[in-house]
Amino acid sequence: MPLSSDQLVDRRRLQRRLTFWRAAAFVILAIVVLAAGWRLSGRGGASSLVPHIARVSIDGIITGDRDTIKLLHDVETSNAKAAIISIDSPGGTTAGAERLYEAIRRVAAKKPTVAVVRGLAASGGYIAAIGTDHIVAQGTSLVGSIGVLFQFPNVSKVLDTIGVKVETIKSSPLKASPNGLEPTSPEAHAAIAALVADSYDWFKTLVKERRNLDDAGLVAVSDGRVFTGRQGVGLHLVDGLGEEREAIQYLETSRGVAKNLPVVDWKRSAPFSGFGLFNAVAGGARMLGLTAFADVIEQAGRLTEGKSLDGLLTIWQAQLAD
Repeated sequence: MPLSSDQLVDRRRLQRRLTFWRAAAFVILAIVVLAAGWRLSGRGGASSLVPHIARVSIDGIITGDRDTIKLLHDVETSNAKAAIISIDSPGGTTAGAERLYEAIRRVAAKKPTVAVVRGLAASGGYIAAIGTDHIVAQGTSLVGSIGVLFQFPNVSKVLDTIGVKVETIKSSPLKASPNGLEPTSPEAHAAIAALVADSYDWFKTLVKERRNLDDAGLVAVSDGRVFTGRQGVGLHLVDGLGEEREAIQYLETSRGVAKNLPVVDWKRSAPFSGFGLFNAVAGGARMLGLTAFADVIEQAGRLTEGKSLDGLLTIWQAQLAD
């Protein structure tokens, strides 16, 4: 039976409404997923609005990446009443450690800060620790490694052995030096040594000023070695032994932070974007039970995490004997 004109108009109107509500439902679902992921990421939600102690974890290699610096800025301007910088790091690039130190000092200028050394705060990791007002470490934690490293492989002898010669044309003798494909000239070696010495002096000056050391005390701790937390207390590299509980006690008794405030994790967003899109979508998807979808998104996020270290390093490397 053919439809009347009125019925056709009604059917088209119903189809348009159905299309609208489908699109609206999709948009609402997307917003819910993003909001849920944002809440789970630790950087949004009601917990960041109420008074609390912010916990920022510094783990692994330090590069001074934008997400970490932005995170510390967010803590600085948040309603957090204090900040715990939880560290387990061997260090990283010298420039990255400097950026991280300056960001922590900006937080410390506005609210009490304390470093908790979980396992290791060496080289750049120790630079991060001295950016806070107080350092707590476990007795067997490792701290120190005050020094700067510039390291590069030189395969020129291998090339000579196999009969390969690399020809180089450059504008001046020190351009692109050192070059691992040719012997390092005395001039290039001296130029790199000057860079290392300058950064080393900067590192020692920070330690001396932040830890209130005299010249003799600085000499005792600045030969590049690491110390246990127990040794660090006697050398004034560490203020006290303990874990997060002792850090909170310091904040409450010495810095006037209210007792029993919740400790809230503040986390970096995914490295792909400042909005942490991968983490946000994956977290929201898991809340909605879309586990397989969340796994795919997290894998995509991990594929964007490649990093490399270049230039001067403030990093501790445990050497194994032959």
